[in-house]
Amino acid sequence: MSEVFTGFWVIAHRELLRLLRERARLVSTFAIPIFTLIIFGAGFNRIVTDLDSDVDLVQFMFPGVVCMGVAVTCMFAGLSVVWDREFGFLKMVLVAPLNRIGVALGKAAGGAAVATVQGLIILAFMPVVGLSLDGLAFLKLFLVLILMAATLSCLGILVASRMRSQQGFHGVVEMLLFPLLFFSGIFFPVDRVPTWLGVIAKLNPITYGVDAARQVVLESQAGSALAGNAPLSAGNGALGVTVFGHTMAVWEDALVLAAFGVVVVVTAAWSFSRQE
Repeated sequence: MSEVFTGFWVIAHRELLRLLRERARLVSTFAIPIFTLIIFGAGFNRIVTDLDSDVDLVQFMFPGVVCMGVAVTCMFAGLSVVWDREFGFLKMVLVAPLNRIGVALGKAAGGAAVATVQGLIILAFMPVVGLSLDGLAFLKLFLVLILMAATLSCLGILVASRMRSQQGFHGVVEMLLFPLLFFSGIFFPVDRVPTWLGVIAKLNPITYGVDAARQVVLESQAGSALAGNAPLSAGNGALGVTVFGHTMAVWEDALVLAAFGVVVVVTAAWSFSRQE
């Protein structure tokens, strides 16, 4: 157990320092969700009117955009594995007296930590779109972001463990990210789309992270609005993914995401342990 922890700590510390030094990468992954919110949210806010009257498109999209920033950073965190393999550093790590499972988890933890911080920074824009969080809601959202970051970082490591070039990794990750993000309910309520699209979205684990974050943010906003005698409605399918007739609560969304995370973590650790 100590060998796993040692490998985890050494690699996680290295990955965290490395990611923090890559300022261009941090800025680009931070800019993507902000531009998405501006272009899709502000651009289509007056065109799309099918949401509840008290929740505009920008407010509806904002929690999903936060999750988008986390997802992009986490998925590309696996790039360090491919980079280390190309330049021979990975071989040095694998022959060192470090547990390979700890190495894999350490790489994922570094990316997850940076992604979570980036998600929290994006939350600073909440007042701009007319949203706010109380203390308990902030804690819930923080835990949701950590869970999503850990899960997707391990998914990125799993993909990277099978790649031999940075170009190949970029191609596969971009191919995965596009459907994962666009079929996750960031831009539309999952329960208001055609059946076939709803089925795809509900098979997407990111959907449950986005839904959990959206429920936490908009329900907290609804509580604040009620306190000011200005109720905010987010019903009629805007909140909560319906699975087999049951509307998922935040803890149920988190449970689904955690179950997927366990599968990905185990698979990534197994794949990484078989590296030569």
